[in-house]
Amino acid sequence: MHIRPVEEADLDEVSSLIRELASYEQSLDQVRATVDQLRRALLGPHPQVFCELVEVDGTIAGFALWFLHFSTWTGEQGIHLEDLFIRPAFRNRGCATALLRHLAALCVDRGYPRFQWNVLDWNQSAIDFYETLGAEALSEWTTYRLSGTALSTLGTSPTLPDRSD
Repeated sequence: MHIRPVEEADLDEVSSLIRELASYEQSLDQVRATVDQLRRALLGPHPQVFCELVEVDGTIAGFALWFLHFSTWTGEQGIHLEDLFIRPAFRNRGCATALLRHLAALCVDRGYPRFQWNVLDWNQSAIDFYETLGAEALSEWTTYRLSGTALSTLGTSPTLPDRSD
């Protein structure tokens, strides 16, 4: 097993992994990312998104896509894991653990006090796995998202509904 950063020649494979993950999460119809977008995001002059690949016997078994976040509580950056996916044929071989250990080591080496991610509430096998590593669910937090018309309205409207702050 070998973990390495993504390279130009891997972008088609990363695109395939993203689609496989989306299919597993029952949301393949929502994937819009193109190889060109991945190239700009991961390999552009100032990348803000990073991708590690895990290989088994020279075959790409999975990936971890991540970025830095900042905590105003700690005053420090940390890693936010956007996606972690291991192809079914490579599961239960330690690939996911190796990727998470690699990213945790980056946190330790760089002095980042937090490593966090989201998990779908129905993905009990992932939840159980993360808990075996010592990860804790942040049950008091709820993720919100603006997209589509709501995002456009908020971003372009000169007036918004009158609500107390």
